[in-house]
Amino acid sequence: MAETSVGIPMDSEATVEGSQPLPPSFPDELQPSPEELIAKSIAPVKREFLRLPPRRTDSATRATDGKLEGGKTNSSKLVKEKKSKRQLKRERREERKCAVNLCPEVAKTGDVNSCPYGAKCRFGHDLEAFKAQKPADLEGICPFTSAERRCPYGLSCRFLGTHKDPSSSGNLDAQTEICEVNGLKKDVQRLLWKNKMKFPKADAALKLIGHVKGSGKMKNLEDNEEYEVGVDHSISNGSQDLNKNGSKRDDDEKCFPGVVEEDSVDVADESRPPKRAKPFDNDNPPCEVNSGSSVGEGDDNLCSDKEAHPRSAMDDVPPESDSCLKLHPREKKLIDFRRKLYLAPLTTVGNLPFRRVCKALGADVTCGEMAMCTNLLQGQASEWALLRRHSTEDFFGVQICGAYPDHVARAVELIDKHCSVDFIDINMGCPIDIVVNKGAGSALLTKPLRMKNVIRSASITTDKPITVKVRTGYFEGKNCADSRISDIGLWGASAVTVHGRTRQQRYSKLADWDYINHCVKKAPDGVQVLGNGDVFSFLDWNKHMSDCPELSTCMIARGALIKPWIFTEIKEQRHWDISSSERLDILKDYVRFGLEHWGSDSKGVETTRHFLLEWLSYNSRYIPVGLLDVIPQRLNWRPPAYYGRDELETLMSSDSAADWIRISEMLLGKVPAGFSFMPKHKSNAYDTAENG
Repeated sequence: MAETSVGIPMDSEATVEGSQPLPPSFPDELQPSPEELIAKSIAPVKREFLRLPPRRTDSATRATDGKLEGGKTNSSKLVKEKKSKRQLKRERREERKCAVNLCPEVAKTGDVNSCPYGAKCRFGHDLEAFKAQKPADLEGICPFTSAERRCPYGLSCRFLGTHKDPSSSGNLDAQTEICEVNGLKKDVQRLLWKNKMKFPKADAALKLIGHVKGSGKMKNLEDNEEYEVGVDHSISNGSQDLNKNGSKRDDDEKCFPGVVEEDSVDVADESRPPKRAKPFDNDNPPCEVNSGSSVGEGDDNLCSDKEAHPRSAMDDVPPESDSCLKLHPREKKLIDFRRKLYLAPLTTVGNLPFRRVCKALGADVTCGEMAMCTNLLQGQASEWALLRRHSTEDFFGVQICGAYPDHVARAVELIDKHCSVDFIDINMGCPIDIVVNKGAGSALLTKPLRMKNVIRSASITTDKPITVKVRTGYFEGKNCADSRISDIGLWGASAVTVHGRTRQQRYSKLADWDYINHCVKKAPDGVQVLGNGDVFSFLDWNKHMSDCPELSTCMIARGALIKPWIFTEIKEQRHWDISSSERLDILKDYVRFGLEHWGSDSKGVETTRHFLLEWLSYNSRYIPVGLLDVIPQRLNWRPPAYYGRDELETLMSSDSAADWIRISEMLLGKVPAGFSFMPKHKSNAYDTAENG
């Protein structure tokens, strides 16, 4: 049994399965030159570190697919028995009552009588049964104990042996709020569940921009607008599913009470005055993505309608809400991104523990993962968790995504009232099909009038700075961001981030920084423009900032996923040849932050493991500086099979999920029986046939 430089025992066979060095007789003249490799987007690794690609045996193939040896058969190939909702609910209730799921209050205190719900509690109260099945403690110290705090998980903590007083109870809410804020309060969640939350500022803002419910003319205007911008309905990337309003309806919306179907609006009804508004809790459209609300977007010429029908639904907005929405310019809080290191909002991997790692390594600005406005308005706890902020994040924003002005404005009002943020970013560049097909994300680039109303309504609703993130355009070869950049500032945005690719490109080509610089030059003086795309070293950062001095800063996304120490490199202006032990220390910090955030019980340990593996699927693409013939590494280079300078570095370079799992076991102990893992994100610009 070998041991790494940081004292972690490691199997001497912990290298990639089936790997072999290059044969000694391999002639140098057959080895491509670094220039030839770079032309093929292959990383020029020094010859002495190269090896033959690993042989993919059956066990390795299963491991690459996220299966451990001895794991269960792929569940997708099995025909699962279809169960009714009642049966599933009963099984969930029984699962909570089993010995594995101990009541949190009992776990904290060690007293079965401490639970206020008694026999009605959804969780188990059998302490002896829980202790009998609880797995052995993990090696290491409880993250709460090491921070000199009382562990809120008590007996269920996987580091129970390191507790100074395991049976003592702590105030979980008070301890958590010291470090993390922006949690969803129960009273707010209940109001959202019952659709009784009031949005006076948002409704007044919608009224101010002429966003009136039940306008058939507005629907026709958006139909014409879509064809004006040249939307191609025959494209095969999912946009053919967009309906005439740029959105795709779900079957679920038909079952949601209170939905006003847009297609059900009769043309003959347009001549009749609209009915008086119902009570607020019934009149609000349901908080579903593309709920089918007949609110029209993008029509600023509704004077004739208002004159003909002076009494409209929006007239029932409380008059006191108009007092803060004057026509004179609003005083906005100032925000300055200039030359600050900005960690981009990253779905799945850009969670709070990862942002803490990046802050420790030099990031100045952090932003939460993209949250869907409709899910926030429904009170989904999982979506609100994306808004959480750690006390170390001194310059923090949240990113939201929505298809309609009313959804975005109400989500902005919720965040403004119940969260602590420095700015709110609206995503108008997300290329994911499920988002675009509902009219959100980059689909808004094809609808400038709706885009205008989304930004205006959000800007009027809050005094916090509103920023926007867009792509260069929707279709490849049809860039449109430069034509929107000046208007976005007039609509109320304080800053715009331009990702140098179109929606159709995804990540398949290099970012177009010449076009980003063109957008910067067309922006008005009061709007900061940020660039995004392929920043992977301090040389990239310096080049972009020097090529266009008007550029405020560069947003760093995938570069931070692969090497989060890029922020240190930029600040210190050097290529950091980081060692495997230093990289392992960063992973240790991430695990500690994850256990504090998701919990140190069994569920929290496995959640931390899952997100650690997601990050390792990116981190494995890093090639150490000392192994390259040409530096720095480029984001589009594909690493060949190579050996590291020690066994741990070789293990970290593997693209096999089995090796990522092996790294997680160094930090979080053995995985449960039947454990499997498949990376959620696989970039089509950076992938190999062997990737898991």
